[in-house]
Amino acid sequence: MKKRARKKASARRSTRVPKSLGHNKESFATLDADGKLTFNHAMVYVKDVERGLAFYRDLLGFKLIEDFRYENKPVYARLRAPGGDGTIALHQAGPEVSVLSDGVRLYFEVRELDDFCRNLQQKGFHITQLPRMMPWGWRHAYLNDPDGHEISLYWAGENRMKKTVMKAAQKAARA
Repeated sequence: MKKRARKKASARRSTRVPKSLGHNKESFATLDADGKLTFNHAMVYVKDVERGLAFYRDLLGFKLIEDFRYENKPVYARLRAPGGDGTIALHQAGPEVSVLSDGVRLYFEVRELDDFCRNLQQKGFHITQLPRMMPWGWRHAYLNDPDGHEISLYWAGENRMKKTVMKAAQKAARA
């Protein structure tokens, strides 16, 4: 019983942060009960949170779980993926701040990828690459959110962790 109580107390403790880093402990990631780093959410800076909500909530099906308004205008919103625990946060960018994010792409997995993409197209949304099989054995579609953030909708299926598929993809990349 004492061991369980110690484990629970340990899970409640925050990570120790060296004072030399100049941050308070709340600004760092929390740890799970085993002391391992956990992923909390991705922050997406947008020019218009309401427009971002129309895309992520209304088109992709994310559920709004938290929002913050300033002068009755949304400036922050946190959303949960419809099929899991993953969350994203939309944060209002300043008027002179660029929201371009070269080198970052958000990935969302959906079993019925083709149907999902057809549904987006029927709602008038442009998909930059319709679903197709990639060399590594996953089906991918690509699009951009209203602020130009790259998004991949994909289905990995049974090829998710097959080393032979990954080796074939690496070989194709070298050729």
